[in-house]
Amino acid sequence: VVFFFLLGFSMSVYDVTSRSIYLKWPKFSGASSYRVTATPVNTVGQSFLAHFSDVNLKGTLTSLTPNTIYVIQAEAIDKNGIILAETQIMQSTAPDMPVIDHAYSKLSNSITVEWRAVPGAASYLVTAQDGDSFTETTVTNSPGTVTGLKAATLYRITIRSINSGGRSQPSPSRKARTVLAAPILSVSSPSCDSIAVSWKAVYMAVGFSVSLMRSDGLGRMLKENTTNTSLVFTDLDPGTLYTIKAYAWDASGMPGDDFTYNQRTSPRAPADVQVAFNSGTLRAIVSWMPTEGALIYSVIVSNRLLTLKCNSSSSSCTVPSLQCGSEYSVFVIAHNDAGSSKPTVAVSLKTIPCAPGSVSIEEDETGTLLVSWSSVYFSHYYVVFVKSDDGLEVYCNTSHTQCHFQSDCGFTYFISVFAYNEAGQSPLGDVFNYTTAPCCPGDFSTVFVSGDTLEVTWSPVRGAEMYETRAAAEAGAVLCNDTAPACTLSALQCNTQYNVTVYSFSEVRGSNKSCASKYVATAPCSPEIKNISKDALSVISVYWQPNNNDATYSITARGEAGLWHCTSSGNSCTITNLPCGAVFSVSATAKSPAGQSLPSYSVPLETAPCCPTDLTLTQVTQSVTNISWSVGMGAQTYATTLESPKGQAKCHTLQNYCLLGCITCGTNYTVSLKAISETGLTSTCTYQGYSSSACCPSGVKLYRLGNNGIRVHWRASEEVTTFNTDLYGSKGNFTCAPLSGLSHCDITEIPCGDVYTVVVTPATNQGLKLALCPKKIYS
Repeated sequence: VVFFFLLGFSMSVYDVTSRSIYLKWPKFSGASSYRVTATPVNTVGQSFLAHFSDVNLKGTLTSLTPNTIYVIQAEAIDKNGIILAETQIMQSTAPDMPVIDHAYSKLSNSITVEWRAVPGAASYLVTAQDGDSFTETTVTNSPGTVTGLKAATLYRITIRSINSGGRSQPSPSRKARTVLAAPILSVSSPSCDSIAVSWKAVYMAVGFSVSLMRSDGLGRMLKENTTNTSLVFTDLDPGTLYTIKAYAWDASGMPGDDFTYNQRTSPRAPADVQVAFNSGTLRAIVSWMPTEGALIYSVIVSNRLLTLKCNSSSSSCTVPSLQCGSEYSVFVIAHNDAGSSKPTVAVSLKTIPCAPGSVSIEEDETGTLLVSWSSVYFSHYYVVFVKSDDGLEVYCNTSHTQCHFQSDCGFTYFISVFAYNEAGQSPLGDVFNYTTAPCCPGDFSTVFVSGDTLEVTWSPVRGAEMYETRAAAEAGAVLCNDTAPACTLSALQCNTQYNVTVYSFSEVRGSNKSCASKYVATAPCSPEIKNISKDALSVISVYWQPNNNDATYSITARGEAGLWHCTSSGNSCTITNLPCGAVFSVSATAKSPAGQSLPSYSVPLETAPCCPTDLTLTQVTQSVTNISWSVGMGAQTYATTLESPKGQAKCHTLQNYCLLGCITCGTNYTVSLKAISETGLTSTCTYQGYSSSACCPSGVKLYRLGNNGIRVHWRASEEVTTFNTDLYGSKGNFTCAPLSGLSHCDITEIPCGDVYTVVVTPATNQGLKLALCPKKIYS
């Protein structure tokens, strides 16, 4: 359709037939009527003119020529006949109406229509109407088939031709009925030589025809006509594919749709069933001769408690997971899509015996292992394998339920029990390991002994993971656990006999309580010094409590001066020749065949200080004397004493000298010295007597005797009768020694003009002159 618009006026086509064009347009302002002209294009023919009022804005051009293109012009005209607006379009009419020649049904869901071709038609619309419902289909030429219909139903059939312009009017109708529906077959093969066919009743059917033939074309075709809805074909070939065709016919004898079905007969049972048993995997391989038409085979292995299945498309099948100690019946069934064959005759299968259970292992004192177990179904005999952890393996073959094996200490034995029959060996059951008691250390020795400790060593033994050393005595037992082949037992009692045993231990078997023991004594107890007595200056006696059996005691005095010893098996001993002024630490030890004790607690000992070897007295004045001495070993202070009938002089000092006053001249003294140690020990030392110097005269006076002489006069003491007079000057020294008993002396011929010192001293037997007497000055 081609449209031309002018001054806002338009026209459109809303339907087209073979001889009519249906138009519509909008109302145009001022128009009172509309004039429409249709002129054919490229065709000799007359034009068609039609007038329409402004009330109805639609118009139909009729009596047109089919399959022709027209130029259609519409004009809007006012009441005065003036054209207000015009528009023009081009439109083709539909092809001419077709005429049905034949209408028939070959299938229950379709009708086929035949007609002569219509010039200008591009396609055709075939319609089948059943009451208010209809079905349409578009085809390009004759014949045309409309599908989707109901079986055995009467339809009114029409046809329209179609081109780009539109569709023609429907053709005159024809009536046609669809044929009967095909029976829907249910087919089965109840046995290997028969096929059963059944179906439901078909609408309008009065009879049925069923035929059967091998699908490969061999043999003859079997055909049956029946008014029933089932029948059975017999004497067929097993496992063979057959083609079955069935159709129904109506009262007029018109056959309906046919239904084709391929059905295979079920197979025969397989022949020559063989069973091979694999004892290692507990599997059975079942084989048979193939049978015709079988697609798959089922193997059934069953007993009272268990049923196993295996499917195979070949001629053998492996049945896994069989149980030991069982007897099975084996059947084979062939299958195809038709069904299953009958089971084959049962074949008996006995499996291997199960692994023996309730295995127990016992060990007696003679080193023998007894292995026992419970009996097993279908077992003919048993074999027990015993392998030690050093790789050595032995076995026992018996029809009984126990075996004996020789065993050694400290070994782990791995034990397996198998049962056998004609099918083979039982599966591997539990592998038992039995560890015998560890061996006993037989060579343990004591490498260290003290009063409270025993150190025991031994060689490692097989099977021992730990050792327990036990030392038992009346007072109790001491235990030591260690993984090393040595143990130190501590907190023992000294001077005690212990029964020592080394037990070996393993986590699996525990302790070997059959190990031998030895008696071992601890070292003596340490003595306790009760007393030390000083028997003399260099002699001491030491006393202790004898608390050991068969012990010898050694006493040691240890000091900077050296070591001094004494020994005794009693309770005392004496040490002699100890030096003076020394400090010692005295201890005691006890020794027996078991060993030596620890030293006792030390007791300090101090000997008296040594006396000074040298002592010197020097008179300082008539009444003062200086005493000095050498150092006495061990002395801290000294006390000196000068004693005479006239009295005594004392001095206590830290030094090695002392000044003693109140000394009487001309007196014999006894000299004594005490050397005192820091702790108060005292040594009294006696020395040679000491005499103080003679007394100096008193009252010395000088008298002149002329120009060159003087007289010296004095008063003498009772003890001294002889004196010396000395005169010292720068011009010379002069001496006068009067006779005994005289108390004066004259010195003459001394130079004048000089200053002289005059000293009168008592005369001594040694001729010495005392320097202690007072001096007089004379000039």
